[in-house]
Amino acid sequence: MQIQKSFDAAQGGTLYIVPTPIGNLEDITFRALKVLETAAAIAAEDTRHTRRLLTHFNIKVPLVSYHEHNKRAREAELISRLAAGENIALVSDAGMPGISDPGEALVQAAIAENLPVVVLPGANAALLALVGSGLPASEFTFIGFLPRKKKDKQTELERLKSQRATMVFYESPFRVKDTLQAIASVLGERQVVLARELTKRFEEYIRGTAQEVLEWADDEALKGEFCIVVEGADEADQQTAAEDWWASYEVKDHVQHYIDGEGMTSKEAVKQVAKDRHIPKRDVYQAYHVEG
Repeated sequence: MQIQKSFDAAQGGTLYIVPTPIGNLEDITFRALKVLETAAAIAAEDTRHTRRLLTHFNIKVPLVSYHEHNKRAREAELISRLAAGENIALVSDAGMPGISDPGEALVQAAIAENLPVVVLPGANAALLALVGSGLPASEFTFIGFLPRKKKDKQTELERLKSQRATMVFYESPFRVKDTLQAIASVLGERQVVLARELTKRFEEYIRGTAQEVLEWADDEALKGEFCIVVEGADEADQQTAAEDWWASYEVKDHVQHYIDGEGMTSKEAVKQVAKDRHIPKRDVYQAYHVEG
């Protein structure tokens, strides 16, 4: 067990998690500016991007590059500085560090060393999109980026098919059409909201069924980072998903699931798969023993 007293100076330096604006610079808080101004160093995902922010607010604090490709090498340096009593501010390119962001690893490393981690409130694209979507926000699931490969993306959506909560995804402009296509194909005609350019001059929400939003996207030259908010499953969707949990499996993988996960013999597994899929046992046997 670990108890953190966030503002006990005897614990050494503090790692401050500082959200930065996702578009409109006026969204930065007074507290965030104070922490950035007084930190010994600012760990930034893209130092060029962050330097523009610091220059705008006339903040002259050294920057340390901290991103997906160097985070392990930088970790020891930053933890050492925190242990020596320095305060370090962690920022991402935009929004809350640690959300679909390499900063998560630094937070975990600091906690492992019993160093205080203080998170400041601030901008977060997922929450803006969720509230602005008009879909139920009392219960939601943040997924972030789906896998890039088509098959992996479909498998993940199949896993999420029975989710009752509203779902929030991030997506790049290069893959958003493919992701909308997968959502329409796997999740069906649910309500979907596409949010882009949040807090900026061209902020836009596109609300409709999955197919309607996909048709809109097909006619657009898409730019900027996107949030996709998707309606959760209704009772019928949940029932269907529960019955067809195996839909993303190949027949041989379906059989193997019962052997590995349920301890069935291959004969028992073949029989159960035939029952699940409403196909002859000989077809399952052929797929598992011959084709496999």
